[in-house]
Amino acid sequence: MSRIRQVARQNQSMLMKTGSYYLIHICVAALVAYAVTGNLWASLTLSLLEPTVQAVAFFFHEKAWDRAARHKAGTAGGVGHVANAAAAQPATTTLQGA
Repeated sequence: MSRIRQVARQNQSMLMKTGSYYLIHICVAALVAYAVTGNLWASLTLSLLEPTVQAVAFFFHEKAWDRAARHKAGTAGGVGHVANAAAAQPATTTLQGA
């Protein structure tokens, strides 16, 4: 299996999210560019160029955040570990005299 296919399978959910973000971004960018320029060709060019660069940046941004989350989860006793453990505990306090 090629490296590209392996990466695509391992990141299928993230790539789907990136793709949907890309389509929404193109539509919004086209509408904004057309509202600003009044030129259909300029708005289409801008709406395809800028979101394409953003989609690539978004993919790597998500990868970095996933890596940071895995690193944080792997550090036992770290600040994030304590905060997550506290958040997972059910609330046991009751209101008195209400």
